[in-house]
Amino acid sequence: MTQTQRRAFLIDALLKEQPRYSHAALPANEEEQKRLLRSLFNRRPPRPAGREFLAVQDAYLQEEIRRRGITDFSSLRPIQPGLYLWQGDITTLRCDAIVNAANSRMLGCFCPNHGCIDNAVHTFAGVQLRWACEEMMRRQGHEEKAGGAKATPAYNLPCSYVLHTVGPVVQGRPSEKEENQLASCYRSCLELAEKYALKSVAFCCIATGEYHFPEEPAAKIAIRTVKAYKARTHSKIEVVFNVFKDADYQVYRNLLRSTEKAETKP
Repeated sequence: MTQTQRRAFLIDALLKEQPRYSHAALPANEEEQKRLLRSLFNRRPPRPAGREFLAVQDAYLQEEIRRRGITDFSSLRPIQPGLYLWQGDITTLRCDAIVNAANSRMLGCFCPNHGCIDNAVHTFAGVQLRWACEEMMRRQGHEEKAGGAKATPAYNLPCSYVLHTVGPVVQGRPSEKEENQLASCYRSCLELAEKYALKSVAFCCIATGEYHFPEEPAAKIAIRTVKAYKARTHSKIEVVFNVFKDADYQVYRNLLRSTEKAETKP
């Protein structure tokens, strides 16, 4: 199958799962097809999928990620010992684990083609991820609290695991409780990484998007918490601070450089 054929097969299969859309026509434009497929992935309820569907989906997603360009963690250079700063799409990073800024249901973003990381992670991991999260949350019996974290396989992503963490929802200036919850997100993920014997973890900018935690205070908490954890536990985990926007890159670079200077002063 070509990518075009795989995409058509997946769209047709997903439309047939929803009777009211089962007779919808396939868009002629490739980008419109991709948007439709992503929206169908996003809206699909958590449930198993058939073997043929998964085989086609997996081949399609892995090829799409390959075409977007995979960055291998081993190609990155540290900005401080054990700490890295990388600007790019976290779903294309090959490392032991990436961190997903999840919601309390842990089921991913259901909003079609939304720009949040939760949407991207679930889209390119494949429908297996939402089903795995559904089973995990059913066993837990309640929604995930802010500051906690859970691990799942990464399925079609180039990393091995996804660490899902729920940040605090902020309105205005963050409270001390919200700052502590954000710090807990980073600690919880690092503790999970140790439990799974992971050597490299890439953190997104947790809670700074839809949850409105201000970028610079969030970055300070991220760096401070990770450095404190590594110092306290003597952890050898390599940590990547992943950013997507230019402004976030500047914030993290300035903070990492300033903390390095402060630590190297005689």
